[in-house]
Amino acid sequence: MPDSPSFSLRNKVVLQFGGSGLLGRALVAALADAGATLVVASRKPEVLTADAAAAKQAGQRVHLETVDLLNEASITALVARVTKNHGPLDGMVYNAVSRTMSGMGDALAKWEESMRVNSTGFFAAVRACGDAMAANKSGSIVNISSQMGTVGMNPWLYEGTPTTVAPDYFFHKGGMTNLTRYLASHYGASGVRVNVVSPGGIFNPAKPPTPDFLARYAKMTMLGRMAEAREIGGSVVFLLSDASTYVTGANLAVDGGYTAK
Repeated sequence: MPDSPSFSLRNKVVLQFGGSGLLGRALVAALADAGATLVVASRKPEVLTADAAAAKQAGQRVHLETVDLLNEASITALVARVTKNHGPLDGMVYNAVSRTMSGMGDALAKWEESMRVNSTGFFAAVRACGDAMAANKSGSIVNISSQMGTVGMNPWLYEGTPTTVAPDYFFHKGGMTNLTRYLASHYGASGVRVNVVSPGGIFNPAKPPTPDFLARYAKMTMLGRMAEAREIGGSVVFLLSDASTYVTGANLAVDGGYTAK
């Protein structure tokens, strides 16, 4: 894919929020492999020091930055540093998430804490990056939502497991998906595209689900399995690249057919 000019991210400066988790690391690998000058912003960037060093050794450009998504001034300063050190911002990926709730019975304060990052922090980040891109009349924003932003909770999947499904995740992922459509309209005249990728369940080999869960989940998809983290990055690269210059306001499901079945 990096060898194709249309799908390449060479000469593109991309800012990724959230890179330390299973999916975040896979996205870092995909974007770096596609040739981007990638800046990964996190509250604890030191977690990614080894990844950034390995990328540099491989001839890739991965830079780490600190950001506090609860502080708008921190986000604004980050965007200013990125553009000063690397040039105009060509792309942004919002993959940050805060999972503070465990279920419906949690204290209301847990809901409010979740919204500070997943709603307010997200909006502050996407507005700061969107405005910077709009000033240059070019750019692509990719928000990482979830299939759970499209469908409701399915209790059957979790029967007999210790897993609890919290309501805040469904709320902010559904909101992210529709806000993406608003932002695509808002920034469209300025040449900035805004899309959302909605992954399905991703298998984590470090914390594998129970066999019963895997069997039930397989029946919910058309491909009969969970996703691997590496399978999400190609869609994000596509939406950041020049191969998708007429794609905006779209929700790209990467869920093995879960939401279409």
